[in-house]
Amino acid sequence: MTSQYPVTGAGLGLRRALLGPLSSVTSDQLQFIEVAPENWIDVGGRYGKAFREYSERFPTVLHGLSLSIGSPAPLDWELLKSIKAFMAEHSIRCYTEHLSYCSDSGHLYDLMPIPFTQQAVDYVAERISQIQDFLGQRIAMENVSYYAAPQQEMSEIEFTNAVIAKADCNLLLDVNNIYVNSINHSYDPYDFLTALPGHRVVYGHIAGHYQEAEDLRVDTHGADVIDQVWDLLAAAYQQFGAFPTLLERDFNIPPVPQLLQEVSHIRELQQRASSEAQLAHG
Repeated sequence: MTSQYPVTGAGLGLRRALLGPLSSVTSDQLQFIEVAPENWIDVGGRYGKAFREYSERFPTVLHGLSLSIGSPAPLDWELLKSIKAFMAEHSIRCYTEHLSYCSDSGHLYDLMPIPFTQQAVDYVAERISQIQDFLGQRIAMENVSYYAAPQQEMSEIEFTNAVIAKADCNLLLDVNNIYVNSINHSYDPYDFLTALPGHRVVYGHIAGHYQEAEDLRVDTHGADVIDQVWDLLAAAYQQFGAFPTLLERDFNIPPVPQLLQEVSHIRELQQRASSEAQLAHG
């Protein structure tokens, strides 16, 4: 791992249902955690105390749910003030968000696709720049799963790279989303991966998904990671180095030993890639 990364190793998304089950997990088993700030800001009582114990034990990163970068509505500055204070309070290493939107005059409760247009690139990049100026640091945008491409003028990879370059922000590389989109939109996931700006990666996501049909995958975070997604993660490490990577599991959560087995597999792939890189430069 290099100093460009805010965390190291393999992580896990911390859900409330996991507060008890993960209480005895060590830093050898788990190197960092990720939470959605909206789920924890202003939470007190036993949940607040439990989260404080986790944020003091493990390096912590934030993955926002509702900043709605691509929304036509104004940025939520009250939320951003709360996020900035929360980051300082818990020594948060990094803040990331989805390259999508989820609100207009009200909350849509889903991640909607931003039109792949130059106008959208300019609009979104300006909003990201405002957020970075306010927080005083770069944020990372996640390549998201999407199921329609309205008003498409450029490809997903062209749009993603254009936003990141114009905003001068970082990338949260979601490997499962690449795979899901490659099935749903008929492109080569390895070509997409290779075209991403590896020097912008702060960490990665990996997760399971649902096979609705032969040509339709749904990004659910509710199943085990499949072999094809593991293979794509291994290729990402070959391409960019063994960047920190986090397992997302939002429901159908298995027993902790099974979760930690997938986290351990992330570390195995990282160690293999690092060893191969050392031999290549040997």
